[in-house]
Amino acid sequence: MSLQEEIIQKLGVKPIIDPQHEIRVSIDFMKAYLKKYSFLKAFVLGISGGQDSTLAGRLAQLAMEEMRQETKGERYQFIAVRLPYGEQADEEDAKAALEFIQPDIRLCVNIQPAVDAQTKALEEAGIKISDFNKGNIKARQRMITQYAIAGERAGAVLGTDHAAENITGFFTKFGDGGADILPLFRLNKRQGKQLLQELGAPEKLYTKIPTADLEDDKPLVSDEVALGVTYEEIDDYLEGKKISVDAQQKIEDWWQKTQHKRHLPISVLDDFWK
Repeated sequence: MSLQEEIIQKLGVKPIIDPQHEIRVSIDFMKAYLKKYSFLKAFVLGISGGQDSTLAGRLAQLAMEEMRQETKGERYQFIAVRLPYGEQADEEDAKAALEFIQPDIRLCVNIQPAVDAQTKALEEAGIKISDFNKGNIKARQRMITQYAIAGERAGAVLGTDHAAENITGFFTKFGDGGADILPLFRLNKRQGKQLLQELGAPEKLYTKIPTADLEDDKPLVSDEVALGVTYEEIDDYLEGKKISVDAQQKIEDWWQKTQHKRHLPISVLDDFWK
C-alpha cells in the first residue's frame, strides 16, 4: 500500500460523494452522539465566516431541530459563537454565515483582552511571544471560551476538522484541533463545498478564500499560501488522483511532520519510542 492509499484509508475520503447522503450522515452522527450522552443538551461552535464553520454550524442546527421535533421539547439548542480578536477583518462574512445557519442562540465573545493579558504575563516572566505563537494562543483561547460556554450549558464542542485540513495538520494543537466531535471528518474541501451548495448556502460562503487569520503581522493570509500547495491539489490527492511530484511531496511532508497533532497525549505504553 502506498502512503497515499494509507492516508486516504485513515481519513476515510471517498473519490465521489452523494451530498444529500453525506448531509444525512453528519446529522445522524450528531444526533447519535446526543442520544448516547443523554446529559447533553447543546452543541457549541465558533463561527468564523469561513466554509468549514458555516457547514458544521448549519448541520448542527438541522440536527438540533430534528432532535426537538423527535423529543417534542425545546431541550436541545445549537449555540453559535463569534470569537473575534478585537475587530474582525471579515466580520461581514461571519454575519452572513450566521444568517445562513440560523442558530438557536448567537453569542459574541471578544478574545482580545484574554489573549493580550496572557501575552503580557508571559513577557513579564521573560518569555517573548512571537506573532506566530500569539496566533496559537488566540486559537487556544477560542477553544477555552467554547468549552466554558459548553460547561455552563451542558454542551459538547464541535470541531471543523476535515480531511484536507487534517492531512496537512493545518490546525492548532489543543486549539481548533481540540473538540468533542468532528462532523466533517472524511470530507475534503471540495466535498464540503458540495454539501453547502446542496444546503442552499450563498455562493460567497463556499467560494471564499480559506484563511486561518491568526497572525497580526500577516492578516488574512490564505491557507494555500501558508501551506505551499493548493486545496485543489490536496483534494485530488485525497481522491486518489495523480498530482505533480512537487505537490505530492509537500502534502506528504506535511502529513509526516504533523503526526503529533493527530495523536492523543503519548504515554509510556505507546510504541513510538521502543
